[in-house]
This record gives sequence, C-alpha cells and structure tokens, in this order.
Amino acid sequence: MSFRRLISNPKTLGDVNMVTEELRNLYYKRLLPIEKCYSFHHFHSPSYEDADFDSKPMVLVMGQYSTGKTTFIRFQCVQMPNKVLESISIIDTPGILTAAKRKMSRGYDFPAVLRWFAERVDRIILLFDAHKLEFSDELTRAFGALCGYEDKLRVVLNKADMVDSQQLMRVYGALMWSLGKVFRTPEILRVYIGSFWSEPRQTCDHYQLIELEEEDLLADIRNLPRNAAVRKLNDLVKRARLVRAHAHIISYLKQEMPTIFCKESKKHNLIYQLPVIFTKIQQQHRVPAGDFPDCTKMQEKLLSQDFSKFKTLKPNLMASLDKLLTNDIANLVPLLQQQELRKKSLPGVLDDPFKELSRDDESSEVDFDEWAVEKFKPKYDEIFYNLSPNEGKLSGTKVREWMMTTLLPNSVLAHIWRLADVDGDGMLDNEEFALAVHLIEGKLDGHWLPRELPSHLVPPSKRLSTAS
Repeated sequence: MSFRRLISNPKTLGDVNMVTEELRNLYYKRLLPIEKCYSFHHFHSPSYEDADFDSKPMVLVMGQYSTGKTTFIRFQCVQMPNKVLESISIIDTPGILTAAKRKMSRGYDFPAVLRWFAERVDRIILLFDAHKLEFSDELTRAFGALCGYEDKLRVVLNKADMVDSQQLMRVYGALMWSLGKVFRTPEILRVYIGSFWSEPRQTCDHYQLIELEEEDLLADIRNLPRNAAVRKLNDLVKRARLVRAHAHIISYLKQEMPTIFCKESKKHNLIYQLPVIFTKIQQQHRVPAGDFPDCTKMQEKLLSQDFSKFKTLKPNLMASLDKLLTNDIANLVPLLQQQELRKKSLPGVLDDPFKELSRDDESSEVDFDEWAVEKFKPKYDEIFYNLSPNEGKLSGTKVREWMMTTLLPNSVLAHIWRLADVDGDGMLDNEEFALAVHLIEGKLDGHWLPRELPSHLVPPSKRLSTAS
C-alpha cells in the first residue's frame, strides 16, 4: 500500500494542547474500558493511540488517476518557510481505479483503509478532472467509506482552465447532481473550481474565478490548526455515541441467547432481526438512530462472532460513559472558548500582514515609520545576492525565473511584481526584492494580496518618491 505522508518539522500548537491532553485522559479513563469490554474494535475501528491526539491536523487527498492529485500536494519546490505546511500533514493516496482498470486487484480492502483515515483526518480533499468526469465502481465504494464524514469533505473540480465556461457549468452541474445522490446530507458539499496540475495555466473566461476559488481553498486549509481541538472533540463525541449504541446491541444479543440448546439457530435469527433490535434499543434506552452503526455491516461482522462471549451492560461503565457525554465534554467548552479569545486578541498585523494600518488607533503600538519588511530583510538579502545582481539590481528575467519556483500562478506573480517594482524601472533592488519575497511568503501563508501597496510596506528609500 503506497500511502505516503509529507510531514513537516514537528510544531505543537500550545492552545490546542490543553484540550487535546484532556481529551486523551478522558478517552483512556472513560471510553477505552467500555470499548474493550464490548469488543468495539472487532466491529468498528481500532482503539485510539497517543498519536491520534498528538498529531498535527491531517489532510487526506483523494482522486482518480490523472486528476492532478499528486501535483496538488507537491510543495517541495517551494524554497521558503511556509506556516501552512509547518502545521499540517498531507496524506497522498493511491489513485482510485477508473472503469478501464476495474479488473486490477489491490490485494487489500481499499475502502476500509480510506475509512480508517477518514475517521482521523481533519480534511478530505477529493479531486475530479473537469474535462474527463467519470464515476467508477471503486470511486462509488470509496464514497461509501466516507459516509458519515461529509463535514470533512471538500471537492475540487480540477483542470478547470482546460474547458470553456459553458462546458464548465455543465460539468459542475453534473458533478453536484452525482454527489447529491451519494451523500444525502442537509448541507450541499463545497465544490471548488481549481487548476492544480503541472501544465501551465491556460487563459480562459473564468480565470479570475479559479483564482478566487483557490484562495478560498487555501484559507480553509489554513484554518485547520486553529480548529484542530474542536475537530478532535467532535470526533471523540461521535465515537462515544457509537460505543454507547454498540454496548446496548451486544448486551441485548447476549440476553437473548439461550443457555444451552439451539444457540446457532438463535444467533442467525437475531442477526436477521437486527433492524428490529435497533428500533427496540432506540425506544427503550432513548439512543438516537444516528448513533447506530450500519446495520448490514454489523450483520456481516456478527456472523463470525461467538455470542456466548458477549457481556451484558455494566452499570458502572455505562455511568462513566454518560458522565463523559453530559459533564466532561461540557467542561471542555470553556477551554475552547478561552483559546478562541486568545487568538482574537492577537494584533491585527499578525492576522493580515498586508492590511493598511490606521494611525487613528491610539492603542496601537505599531511604529509607522518602521518598514514592516525590515526584520526579515537579512534572509531575503541572502537570496538576492545569490542571484548575482548587476549594479545593485536584478533584471526582470532573473527575478521571474526565481519567482516561478514558488509555483504560484503567473497572474499572482505578475501582481506581486507590479507591487514590488515601486519605481517602475523593470528591475528590483534589494529593498524591492525583499518586498517581493515578503509578499510571496504572505501569499503562500494564505493571505490576500493588497490591490495597492500599503504605506507600511513601501521601502524606506522609495517613500519620498511615492509621496510626491
């Protein structure tokens, strides 16, 4: 199995630690003992480990062959620090088989592996090819593995620059219709229009739409670290509710089994009547229908189980589980609210480095005479001089060659060049180059580029000329 992980240097988010550490303690103390008692792991998913609580937010990238999936995650050519990649892990998956390759055998349960990852990741990105939309049997089975995790799913209609606007509209409508038949959720799945692949971007009528959609997708990924604690809490609650329903099912089956005679026939009869048993448990114990597992899959799992080894409900364990769902989880909400307040209290310049700062704010501690790029300039200068400037300036050709290595779209790079070439001479000196790199880094971190250069970003040597 060729699941590959692109993991950046470990970086723990302090705000998330308080909540995740408490979640870990609650899982080991209250939930894991019940899972073991009722053999939850034989029917559903393996037990959580420390890595499930300590890991950075994970993004699972899926798609059929040739949809641009691997190119989407190919960030190794970026030659500068990237805060987005420092705080997430990206998981590449094998290409989903198309109809033409349906006879190939993987040798393992591909949907089961996808479901294992779907339970643990923070975001699932599913790519489709805009000019070759196809739904294969394996793709349909993959959809089944993602059911229940639609809140994590984001869809990308890739290579959208290869079709005209009319064709794009038709493909988009067909994709939404097909997804609606598979994922029957109250909310419509978010589908992004993009062009993530190795070929140069083609000029098209919806060029600007593609850029705006890519901005939205990057912003969604950027927000994963700050929402990681909430996601882990929600996943633990979902798991706890499934464990509760599972315990009631196992206990009911144990109670209905005869002591000596006709065990096998009774077992098969109970498995056949499992849908009715689910309804009885819902009514007797007030367990919501949405907490129950897939009935067909549960029936399949039960065929190989020895019902005589099942255990009846243990009041102390069930009371501990109820305490987890009613009290313990509620006590974590104030911690989440506190960490959100701490994030909001950060200076606005950290949220958006390109935002025009106001001199009217008396509480601001920003020095408006200080150049915002100055503290980063030493590392930018190293790149500048390695490119061998001529008479203190880099030609447009040299800068363009270097900027292309960032893999940003040409239109974005052209906008950065327009902002950075303050004096408009078609070349960049060390200050202008530092400004260009600063804008690129901000863009790669997911910030919107300003339409015009804010005053706090204008290089000091250029401020008199721009003011006049």
